[in-house]
Amino acid sequence: MDRAPGLSVRLKLTLSYAGFLMLAGLLAIATVGVFLLRKGELGFNERGAVQATPGTMFLKGFAPTAAGAMALLLVFGLLGGWILAGRMLAPLNRITDATRTATTGSLSHRIRLPGRKDEFRELADAFDTMLARLEAHVAEQRRFAANASHELRTPLAVSKALLDVARTDPNRDTGELIDRLHTVNTRAIDLTEALLLASRAEQRSFTRERVDLSLLAEEATETLLPLAEKHGVTLETSGEITATTGSQALLLQLTTNLVHNAIVHNLPDQGTVWVTTEVRPGTVALTVENTGEQLAPELISTLTEPFQRGTERIHTDHAGVGLGLAIAKTITHAHDGTLTLTPRPAGGLRISVELPVTDPPPTQKPRSELI
Repeated sequence: MDRAPGLSVRLKLTLSYAGFLMLAGLLAIATVGVFLLRKGELGFNERGAVQATPGTMFLKGFAPTAAGAMALLLVFGLLGGWILAGRMLAPLNRITDATRTATTGSLSHRIRLPGRKDEFRELADAFDTMLARLEAHVAEQRRFAANASHELRTPLAVSKALLDVARTDPNRDTGELIDRLHTVNTRAIDLTEALLLASRAEQRSFTRERVDLSLLAEEATETLLPLAEKHGVTLETSGEITATTGSQALLLQLTTNLVHNAIVHNLPDQGTVWVTTEVRPGTVALTVENTGEQLAPELISTLTEPFQRGTERIHTDHAGVGLGLAIAKTITHAHDGTLTLTPRPAGGLRISVELPVTDPPPTQKPRSELI
């Protein structure tokens, strides 16, 4: 924004300090004059002229000294105000320099203002925290964009290779090529839709409404029941009414992603998935647990990163696009919640999503009465 040039804050503080100092000096001299007038030391004759009294003689001798003192106060106020203002505004100058550096795209620097807590240091600490979050966000976005480009490039390259084969070998079975192209294009479409869903959730461009997580858990398990039967996995759903506020479509996608992940990353046979909902103090929780192999802690910390798939646990026919848990994490954060992953001692994974609780309407009946 272009602004007209003006006085600096340091000069304004200097002039203010000197002005108040001069005003205090004038008030002090005026107080002396009033005091002498009331004590009769300053008198007037019948013609209205000031008569020679001890008070007038004192003022006559004091006036030049007072004028010199006022001039000294002015010089002292300007010089002292300039120095004090500079010292007081030094932290602000460091914050300004850091802001200008950040505008150039450099987010790795920090102010780290020393000293005891005050307004400037609170501002500097808040700015450092903002820079750290921005740096992490930008790094995550760059990594996400690079991974997305790589993932999208793969099906496109495969499609091109299949088309080249069809062009150079007219006698090749077209049915097989069409099936492979269909599979590759389906994967590219799924990946694109997942990227759009993640972007929509991250921007929080959705209408908030009252949502019951227990109903979403039932809907997700019913939808994925055929997939669970195909993998020999048993689905168990339990819990209570868990009301929160958010997008029903996004929260259903979150629940579906978690249940789908629990099904396909399970034991080869006779696996189990537990889906539960509960109300906690101030929050509602959706928990999805599954059986499976023992998971290393270092692997758990990467599962919510985009395109991280934990290759040891993947069934080859359902590898997905590597965005299931990443989308779940994004949707959870967009609803001001927390997503926690912990390995189960017996093997498998436990994923818990906590969201802000919404009080039920006054006419809401217990779920047992609605069944």
